[in-house]
Amino acid sequence: MKVSPEKPFQIIYSLFSHEFLGLLFESFVVQLDEKGRLSFAHQNISHVNAPEFSSGLDETDFKLIKWMDDMQQEAIVKKFDTKKLKPKEYLRKIYDPKTENKVVQELIEHKLESLRAKVLENLKGKRFFEMGNDGNPIWREINIMPEKAAVLFHFRRNEDNTHYFPTIKYRDAPLEWQYRNAYLICHEPAWLVVDYNLYSFKKGVDGKKLQPFLNKKFIVIPRKVEDQYYKKFVTQLVASFDVYAKGFDIKVERSLPRPVLSLSDLPSSPKTDLFGNKLEEEEEDKIVFDLQFQYGDYAFRSEEKASNNVELEQIGDNYIFHKVIRDLDKEKSYGDYLKDLGLPVKHARYSICKSKAFGWINAYKDNLEEMGIRIQQAPTQKGKRYFIGHANISVEVKENIDWFDVHAVIRFGSFEIPFNKIRRLLLQGKTEFELPNGEIAVIPNSWFVNYSEMFAFMEEHEHDSSQQSLVLKKHHIALAQELQTGNLLKLKLSQKLEKLRNFNQIEDYDLPLTFKGVLRPYQKAGYNWMRFLNEFRFGGCLADDMGLGKTVQTLALLAHEKEQHPETTSLLVMPTSLIYNWELEARKFTPKLKILTYTGSQRIKDISRFAKYDLVLTSYGITRMDVDLLKGFYFNYVILDESQAIKNPGSIIAKAVNELTCRQRLILTGTPVENGTMDLWSQMNFINRGLLGNQNMFKKQFLLPIEKKNDQDKAAKLHAMIKPFILRRLKSQVATDLPEKVINVKYSTMTPEQEKAYEEVKGYYREKIVKEMSIPGMKNQQFALLRGLTQLRQLANHPRLTDKDYTGDSGKMEDVTHMIESTVSEGHKVLVFSQFVRHLAIVKEYLEKENIKYAYLDGTTKDRQAQVQSFQQNDEVKIFLISLKAGGVGLNLTKAEYVFLLDPWWNPAVEAQAIDRAHRIGQENKVIIYKFISRNTVEEKIMALQERKMALAGELISTEESFMKSLSKEDVEALLD
Repeated sequence: MKVSPEKPFQIIYSLFSHEFLGLLFESFVVQLDEKGRLSFAHQNISHVNAPEFSSGLDETDFKLIKWMDDMQQEAIVKKFDTKKLKPKEYLRKIYDPKTENKVVQELIEHKLESLRAKVLENLKGKRFFEMGNDGNPIWREINIMPEKAAVLFHFRRNEDNTHYFPTIKYRDAPLEWQYRNAYLICHEPAWLVVDYNLYSFKKGVDGKKLQPFLNKKFIVIPRKVEDQYYKKFVTQLVASFDVYAKGFDIKVERSLPRPVLSLSDLPSSPKTDLFGNKLEEEEEDKIVFDLQFQYGDYAFRSEEKASNNVELEQIGDNYIFHKVIRDLDKEKSYGDYLKDLGLPVKHARYSICKSKAFGWINAYKDNLEEMGIRIQQAPTQKGKRYFIGHANISVEVKENIDWFDVHAVIRFGSFEIPFNKIRRLLLQGKTEFELPNGEIAVIPNSWFVNYSEMFAFMEEHEHDSSQQSLVLKKHHIALAQELQTGNLLKLKLSQKLEKLRNFNQIEDYDLPLTFKGVLRPYQKAGYNWMRFLNEFRFGGCLADDMGLGKTVQTLALLAHEKEQHPETTSLLVMPTSLIYNWELEARKFTPKLKILTYTGSQRIKDISRFAKYDLVLTSYGITRMDVDLLKGFYFNYVILDESQAIKNPGSIIAKAVNELTCRQRLILTGTPVENGTMDLWSQMNFINRGLLGNQNMFKKQFLLPIEKKNDQDKAAKLHAMIKPFILRRLKSQVATDLPEKVINVKYSTMTPEQEKAYEEVKGYYREKIVKEMSIPGMKNQQFALLRGLTQLRQLANHPRLTDKDYTGDSGKMEDVTHMIESTVSEGHKVLVFSQFVRHLAIVKEYLEKENIKYAYLDGTTKDRQAQVQSFQQNDEVKIFLISLKAGGVGLNLTKAEYVFLLDPWWNPAVEAQAIDRAHRIGQENKVIIYKFISRNTVEEKIMALQERKMALAGELISTEESFMKSLSKEDVEALLD
């Protein structure tokens, strides 16, 4: 009969018996009469039509309906019937004794029990009925009892047997349930219907333990099977439920758990390949921590989660059940506490490396004792006993005249251990040693982490013939200060040396009177820093960004050295291409310095001459060749420019410069690290020998942890150690100290092949033009002169501009590519201008070979704006190649920080216009300009002529033609000389 959802109705749940599947539930809606009573009008409700009646259903009803749908025969059969039989036919086949399938029966029952348990747990507050034989769903109502009943299991042991039976109490009153047509709807857990009341039970009683007693008073256990029955069944029952016994004893232990942290050895095994060869070094042995809880005489591991544990003891004819009631919440709190301390032993045993294990114990022993957690060592086969007391290290570092004295006291409990013994063990990576009482002490891992570098850098020093002590070189001050900051040692420093901790506290030094220049504020700070290092005989690395004036800061220092030590000579080593630039800068800022340029195949190999000069300039190549000669002279300073040249410590040049003898060392570089951490070691070892230990030690202590394991702590410690000796200012950091634009001239030296090609063309035009200049009609020679000068300028850039078959190098191109590498590695954007498209093509070829992204613009470029946007907006595009004619107008390139002018132009106004492509309104960066000039070429002479003519005429030279007209015969001869 249809029920109208528009009229009053109620959902009810009904229990019926299926001939194969046992007790099942079904859901119905029943129409209510005018008095609100259930009528005979009802209909089945499923998840399909339930939404029609949603006005009378809640969320639980929808769940119950779905679960009841899932237990109907159609749904059950669908999951198991692969042959698509009719549900009744399939079930008959499965349950018929002749064709039955016990496995499928068990699977079906397991599924139904799970659904029954879910349904019954959610029926509270619902109306529940037994279904009549005629299918009436509201035949007899069952009351769902609001509280859980308790079961008490009884055992009465007598001479012949043991009687076993359960009793039930509801609200502390006995419940009559046997011989009353009671039945179980569900077994796991038990749900029992007695007198149309539905009971559930505390402690999740299994219905199978009640089923035998529905129509039986007790079960008899004969004496002959008593022992086995007590061990298997009664023990389990005593552990899980309330048991009343007569004829044997049940002793209950109720107490707070006492936590015990047990530790034992877990030897490591080496990893081997199929042939037994070792693949890796053996790992350090491990310690296993096992959290246990003591209740009286009984102990339980933390991962054993049974709330009650029972052990059976038999004394003669008597049985005693020892029941321990555990406080799992309290146990959990101890597990959580240890996890918070970094030892997650909550669910299982936990193993860690031995030194870490004892480091953890040493760090938290007081905390553990305060919490009442006892540490004990599990017995070992060899009888090995570990020291589990307090270990302490106390280190004091005092400043001496030329070094730091190191004093350390090390204690393991009451034993004081010699410092040198622990230091040797730490350096060897060993963790264990025997104490005088026979216990094995394990060095805490924190000592390895905190002190291994310091111990490695210490040296033995003899104060007198009878006493040896350990000292630390003064350039390890940063390491000592870092340990002091972490309260790992006491450090006593003079007030002056303390200033090295903070660069800003270094005092201001006067500039030498012979220095003819003005230092910007950051340059003056750099000069102060170098003077400070000089006082303490520390080496330094000036690593300012390209264009910030490393040269002028160094020259100011060298001018000071001339005033203080006029009898000494310093050596400056650099790439060959930089020597001329240094000569020019020294002439400009330190004219009083007597300079010897020690280069070329014609150099005089007499080092006694050096004493007559303040500064010797030489190249890395010459140093490599003449090292046996040069190391015989004691220099004041040895300074390396572009010191990344010695980044590979195994290279001949790195070995050569380290053989040079001097009072002080300094290096200059814009890129102290190009490839990896070893670059740093090589350069730091040059300026402060031993600062980072030897190569092997450095690899072990820093390189491998940093590069292979990304160890941030090691990286921080390395940074702290070298920080006082590296001064690096980025262009962005000193922007306020920079003028709007800084113009530098970069002089390049032609390669021998390039110079030969240049001289041939120069000779041809000199003979042709100068000879004919005396003939009237000189104006007719202007075209030939322009053509000749243009060709020479192209050769000064790169001979490939005039000869596509040329296979040699170009000095200028080497310098340009080197500086492009430097700026790109520092993350800067660069505009590269040339008036020769073929010159840009050579640069482009290099960029593509090196996979450096660039933008490009010449007169043939169609997508000008796209190229501009690419440079302006794409952070990966660092280089913009631009030809003079294409880049003259309409560009706004405000992202550029550097401008490279690859060749000088006749017209300085055009050059200025190119610079202004970067330096214009909207520019957020200070712009540094480099003009590349090849030495001893027409480029250098054009620049000198431009300056002279502009000064004389007081006007700009606007075109090539006007420039030509202004040239005298002497000018032309000078250009072609």
